[in-house]
This record gives sequence, structure tokens and C-alpha cells, in this order.
Amino acid sequence: MEQQVIVTNQAPEPIGPFSQAIQVGQTVYVSAQIGVDCSIGKLVAENIEAQTHQALKNLEAVLHAAGSSLKQVVKTTVFLTDLAEFKAMNAVYAQSFVEMPPARSTLQVTGLPGGARVEIEAVAFVP
Repeated sequence: MEQQVIVTNQAPEPIGPFSQAIQVGQTVYVSAQIGVDCSIGKLVAENIEAQTHQALKNLEAVLHAAGSSLKQVVKTTVFLTDLAEFKAMNAVYAQSFVEMPPARSTLQVTGLPGGARVEIEAVAFVP
């Protein structure tokens, strides 16, 4: 199967040698997204709720560019700089995955790009 690079200007450009997403067959692997608003090029706010909302919005934009959506996400990984913010992140996250939420791992990390507090990656299928 061939790999296809997925690119959209509706989500932040990669800050390193990686793609926003790669599609192989009917599976799309989306690189982790942080809460950067690509129209202003910086984090939307300091709080975890706003950053989670924007990270999911960015994730959705990349999925849309691949012909998929949040409804087709089967697995996410959430990276937090402070697990004490898990409950607040989870409340926002739950709004995007109401029915059949995907499998998920959540990890605490030492730091994230640009001082972000949350980063979310996903694997989805393309219908």
C-alpha cells in the first residue's frame, strides 16, 4: 500500500521533520496536535481547557483533510505536562467523543512544544 501525506492549512504546520498525518489504505495516523491557533501562530490560552479544545479542533481539521472525522477515531494518545489537569482535560475531551469514545492512553510528560500543556495524537479510519 502507498503512503499519502495529509496536509492542511487549517491546522498548525509541523515544527520539525514530520507530516501532519500519513494515510495508508483506509487508516490515517495523525501527528500530535497542541492548542495552537494557526491563524495567530500561538497557543490560544494558558488554561488546559482552551488548549484541549484547540488541540481537538486542530486534530479534526487534519482528519477532515484526510476525508475522516473525529467519529472515525479509534485510538488517541493524550500527553499532559501535569496529570493534576486530567479531570479538566477529560471534561473537554468528552465533548468531542460522546458516542463510542476511542481507546486512549494518557501520559504525563516533562514538557511539550511551545509550552503547551496538552498534546493529542490519533489513529482513525477513512470511510
